[in-house]
Amino acid sequence: MTHAPRNNYLVPGVSRLSRSTTFARKSLHKRQKQAVASPAAASATNKTVEVKGAKNGSKRTVPAKKANRFYPAEDVPQPKKSRKVSKIGGLRASITPGTVVILLAGRHRGKRVVALKQLDSGLLLVTGPFKVNGVPLRRVNQAYVIATSTKIDVSALTLDAKFNDAYFKKSGAAKNKAFLAGEEKAAFPESKAADQKLVDKVILEAAAKTPLLRHYLSSTFGLTKGQFPHAMQF
Repeated sequence: MTHAPRNNYLVPGVSRLSRSTTFARKSLHKRQKQAVASPAAASATNKTVEVKGAKNGSKRTVPAKKANRFYPAEDVPQPKKSRKVSKIGGLRASITPGTVVILLAGRHRGKRVVALKQLDSGLLLVTGPFKVNGVPLRRVNQAYVIATSTKIDVSALTLDAKFNDAYFKKSGAAKNKAFLAGEEKAAFPESKAADQKLVDKVILEAAAKTPLLRHYLSSTFGLTKGQFPHAMQF
């Protein structure tokens, strides 16, 4: 009995599963894709060596690299090389600096935060502010947020170049070592706490100009029976 294909055609040109569904079923997101470097300059395959003896022609052309004397008994499958290079997706048109977005995943899911900018990795830099809803400066994937029509004027906020992906990087080796040794969790850096207060101060001053905006940021998003997100206007 032959194996049934994962995806078949309903009609010519129309498959039963979409590209994203096929991608998920094959678990292609778990396979690391590496770019293939350009081939190096081809080296000489043959070389000329001197041969002793008057009747041997004095010179002879031989392969530069000898062939292996032993070969595997079975064919070893070679991994397929992928020439695809991961590209950073552009920022959605509905998300601009100062847009209030709703988090859909993570420990802060359901909370409303303020988007500040897009980092080089493609992730969004957002903040609660921390004083309002407890969300600190953090990175989130724009695929897991809902952009709302509410915006805050953050033109007075100047983000330094230090707010990049390296700013949020943690040392995994030190974290695991402290966990295994039973040590207490290290204190939060004072420099990052000062950065949080500086960013939140500007946002809170801008939010105070709009009535009830601070209460809007502190409330969480949720759905009840009979509410459908596709029929809502955020």
